[in-house]
Amino acid sequence: MANLKLAPKAGQAHDFLALGALVTRLDPGIVPFSQADRYELHVSGGEYNVAANLSSCFGQRAAIASAIVDYPIGQRVERAVRSVGVTPYYVRFAHDGVRGPNMATVWSDRGQGSRAPVVFYNRANEAAGLLGPGSFDWASIFAKGVRWFHSGGIFSALSPTTPALVLEAMDAAHKAGAVVSFDLNYRAKLWQVAGSAGGQTGASKAVDTLRQIVSKVDVLVGNEEDLQKGLGLKGPEVGKAASKLDTSVFLGMMEGVTRDFPGIKAVATTLREVHSTNRHSWGAVLWMDGKSWSTPTMELDVYDRVGGGDGFAAGLFHGLLEGRSPEEALRLGWAHGALLTTYPGDTTMASLAEVEALAAGSSARIQR
Repeated sequence: MANLKLAPKAGQAHDFLALGALVTRLDPGIVPFSQADRYELHVSGGEYNVAANLSSCFGQRAAIASAIVDYPIGQRVERAVRSVGVTPYYVRFAHDGVRGPNMATVWSDRGQGSRAPVVFYNRANEAAGLLGPGSFDWASIFAKGVRWFHSGGIFSALSPTTPALVLEAMDAAHKAGAVVSFDLNYRAKLWQVAGSAGGQTGASKAVDTLRQIVSKVDVLVGNEEDLQKGLGLKGPEVGKAASKLDTSVFLGMMEGVTRDFPGIKAVATTLREVHSTNRHSWGAVLWMDGKSWSTPTMELDVYDRVGGGDGFAAGLFHGLLEGRSPEEALRLGWAHGALLTTYPGDTTMASLAEVEALAAGSSARIQR
């Protein structure tokens, strides 16, 4: 499997460890927020979702390092983490009964047809943002055996201390011989707040922070917009490509990636052309050690698009963890991400058999 050197499964406690925030997502479905009086609650988190998917669909031994607040919302989150078989490493915080600290809330509806989904946040006094260097005993955790470590740009944008924690964890992961991955997941709203706290623009804060982190990464997930806005790499003007499914724009940026970050061994992304909220064309591309692979284009009837990218990452990582070829790993990510958009919520309801079948080219004909 290219130059990714994975520890064998034997003797390892965890195949996968993620570091990130756990959040509750409130989802009114297709009803606009201003009119909604009922919400579904989904436990989520850009980094956690990958661990949950790897555990519940792919059977990998996944863990999450995060913050938890000892109040009823925290208990609800803990129950969800247990239900998908993810091992938790929590830093616990007491709630003062009034102001927190809190488990963050992400508000995200599904949109419908020509009406786009809407996302906004309440991350005030978020417990995960209070995490920093020294919050976890990484030496003890990695001594149990960890094959793959993962974090992302959402967690890195939460506070002045979370990027340093990511760097600390990555150093421990490398020392332990784990593969290190990172999903850029560029979120302009989060970086704007992070930048203003330090007297910077959001764009400059993101580039300064993420370039330092990505210098320690083996496997990077991010599209051309993430690479440009998150890492300051030059490329075509975002949104001006002839087609969102054109791999040449993404692959054309690999020279800049490898020049600036020579430790990176693989970069992958989804390709999505949005025709309406509920109709997408879907593909994916992987660059690894100078070679590239791409998937066919699939037409998706989307129920809930949130979490599709995390579903892709989970399938890709599973393939690489299992020693599959780069093309097979890419197709597993592509298939799993597609299936995830057909379920409510942010994490998977797919079986491994369904993912394998779709990756191999099965159709949606009824199964009798």
